[in-house]
Amino acid sequence: MTSSNTTETQTRSAKEWVQVLAKYREPSIRRSILELAATLVPFAALWALAWASLEVSYWLAFAIAMLNGVFLVRIFVIQHDCGHASYFPNRTAQDWVGRCLGVLTLTPYDVWRRTHSIHHSHHGNLDQRGIGDVLTLTVEEYRARSPFGRLMYRLYRNPLILFVLGPSYLFILQNRLPFGLMNSGWRYWTSAMGTNAVIAIALGLMIWLGGLMPVLLIYLPTSVIAGTIGVWLFYVQHQFEETHWSKTEDWQLHHAALEGSSHYVLPQPLRWLTANIGIHHVHHLYSRIPFYRLPEVLKDNADLAEAQRLTIWQSFKSVNLHLWDEKLQKLMSFREAKRLYGVA
Repeated sequence: MTSSNTTETQTRSAKEWVQVLAKYREPSIRRSILELAATLVPFAALWALAWASLEVSYWLAFAIAMLNGVFLVRIFVIQHDCGHASYFPNRTAQDWVGRCLGVLTLTPYDVWRRTHSIHHSHHGNLDQRGIGDVLTLTVEEYRARSPFGRLMYRLYRNPLILFVLGPSYLFILQNRLPFGLMNSGWRYWTSAMGTNAVIAIALGLMIWLGGLMPVLLIYLPTSVIAGTIGVWLFYVQHQFEETHWSKTEDWQLHHAALEGSSHYVLPQPLRWLTANIGIHHVHHLYSRIPFYRLPEVLKDNADLAEAQRLTIWQSFKSVNLHLWDEKLQKLMSFREAKRLYGVA
């Protein structure tokens, strides 16, 4: 991985990059509408095709539904941009677009926007973990846990839990309540319950029109695949060997944003389907940049194009990284922690 962790290789500091990136922040209404249409139209068409395929083959409908999961990922990224106020100039318009898309992504918009803001505000700060991130223990914290506590953390970091069971739990069950904001006022309860009500109505209509099969073979597979891809992307954007974690006294927002977020290098079709979310180091440095302008940033700024690069092959290896070593300033596997520190 090409890292920007060595300061002598940086032509600009993280704070200086913020000033450079400010010129890319303005969205285009026309482009935003086109991107939204280019996402929702294929999504709806595949939904309709999958429904029609139920008359031909359940397996065909299931396969089409799984394929449609990637368009649901793109819908989520557009919702994500709305939450960062980067998609439309008018905040009210993009908030309502985000709320409507949240019904499709099973994500209460106002709840998610707040918890994701917390993630951006505290990412990389060891003293501010717990909301909007993947639980990551330091070697010493893991050592201090009881055998049962270590077992639970190992289970949590198991790929089956993280990328198969976890996403389904997160999007289908956990998002039904404003976890993390349960005592933060009516607004977040309204967001969660309002989203739940519209989802319930949509599910009721599906069952009324087509029985359980559209729900079981189309709705759930599309949602589960999208959730799995989304969690995987979020994981590799922050969980790589040379990521950034530090205590509050040493933590700096822009420094952590640049060094603690990867540039996930994907082939063009996948970049389009994931709405450039892999250019995550730039996004964390300046979250007000619309996703469709992120490639423009890399084209104009070679240093950012080369910084924090993570290939698909390297991302697979990151699954074996579990603990943050404060001494070596890197993520390491359980096996390496045992070899270096005797931590079982």
